[in-house]
Amino acid sequence: MYRFSISGENWILRFSPQVLIEAEEKQAILMSLMHIGNELADFSHGSAFIMFAKKIGAIVFEVERIPSLILTVSNIVPEEHWYVQEKNSFKQIENNKRIF
Repeated sequence: MYRFSISGENWILRFSPQVLIEAEEKQAILMSLMHIGNELADFSHGSAFIMFAKKIGAIVFEVERIPSLILTVSNIVPEEHWYVQEKNSFKQIENNKRIF
């Protein structure tokens, strides 16, 4: 669990038990949140958002505002498990066809 402040709001960043990542990856996620900064205030209680990090994958966050400001990393989806819709079907994204 990490504590951080953005624009005078004190947040807690926690990781669901099924998210098994190293401390340095957790630190990278925390630093990524600093880049979106004030936009965290726009998320309401119960909402969710995704950040795409090149080295980690798609990071799924859940937002809680009651009783405290808490962000929970509920899952991380590595790039090899991403799919994109093409016409009427879904296909796995090829390594050389990044979406970001």
